[in-house]
Amino acid sequence: VQLQASGGGLVQAGGSLRLSCAASGSIFSINAMAWHRQAPGKQRELVARITSGGSTNYADSVKGRFTVSRDNAKNTVYLQMNSLKPEDTAVYYCNANGEYWTTTRRTFSSWGQGTQVTVSS
Repeated sequence: VQLQASGGGLVQAGGSLRLSCAASGSIFSINAMAWHRQAPGKQRELVARITSGGSTNYADSVKGRFTVSRDNAKNTVYLQMNSLKPEDTAVYYCNANGEYWTTTRRTFSSWGQGTQVTVSS
């Protein structure tokens, strides 16, 4: 299963961006989808996560500013980022886990290629 992320870019502090991540392949089902980020010199951290049922959780640093959503029909997860701050600057990665078909059903956990988000002050 492949994940393709898009939507990153350069934005001024206080601005907004929307990230998208589409999963493709012989997907049977997707459980959780999530966004992580990694800033230079820092460890990768969870930003937001959404289950197949729509339950969400967020890092404290983004609560009230970021919103994660998904379109199950399109196997796509979104991250709406508002009121961006310079400390949000990072490479953002999407992740999904679930089951896919080969000759039988197997589990997968896949990562997208990362998309750069840069917030200028």
